[in-house]
Amino acid sequence: MECTVSRLADRPDREQPVREMADSWPLFVVEDMVGNAYFPRIAVDLPEYVLFAEDERGEVVATAHSVPFALGAEGRGELPARGWDQILEWAFSDLRHGVRPDTVSAISVSVAPRAQGRGLSALMLSALRDNARARGFREVVAPVRPSAKHLEPRTPIEEYVRRVRPDGLPRDPWLRVHARAGAAIESVAPVSMTVSASLADWRRWTGLPFDTDGEVEVPGALVPVRCETEHGYAVYVEPNVWMRHPL
Repeated sequence: MECTVSRLADRPDREQPVREMADSWPLFVVEDMVGNAYFPRIAVDLPEYVLFAEDERGEVVATAHSVPFALGAEGRGELPARGWDQILEWAFSDLRHGVRPDTVSAISVSVAPRAQGRGLSALMLSALRDNARARGFREVVAPVRPSAKHLEPRTPIEEYVRRVRPDGLPRDPWLRVHARAGAAIESVAPVSMTVSASLADWRRWTGLPFDTDGEVEVPGALVPVRCETEHGYAVYVEPNVWMRHPL
């Protein structure tokens, strides 16, 4: 598949197709409250950090979102345990207060279902890195969602990320794409994303009964969802893996 990668800042006419591109995220993942508040604003407030790929027909088949933030600001310095959520909060706080960023964080790389399996995720990650380098940054960080972790939700993520192939690369496919691009695993972000909702919402999103207290394995979830039937809610706390890309 021949694709052309562009920045949304250079092609603002493509904002709607970028927003509306089909993806394969589980329904519950996009219900994270921090993500709902900030992710749509990236295209509006930071279009120079939004990339997209078009195929030969001009259809958007992949996107990459990132945000600049000040990792070296007072009270920071360490990649946060709250991962994805915290980076979005920091980035938009810095933007609002005019704080000079020193780092770029990847936020999302998505490929349309019909175009998956053709190397577009690696292409978009490379383009994201190139864009950060062109803007004068020396590092990209990423709270990575391991793509095969959902197949074994009860395996501790600390154990999962230590698994490598004989060639030394991570066994997880998406971690491996980052590693091949030059990234190294830094740490685990144990509370990178939190989705708390009523049992009715969880039933609607998953088709599962959610009628038993305790841990519920949900298709697509990296860890079990905690169900509290007496109180009428369930909570999903997703871990991610921090990876650092020197540029």
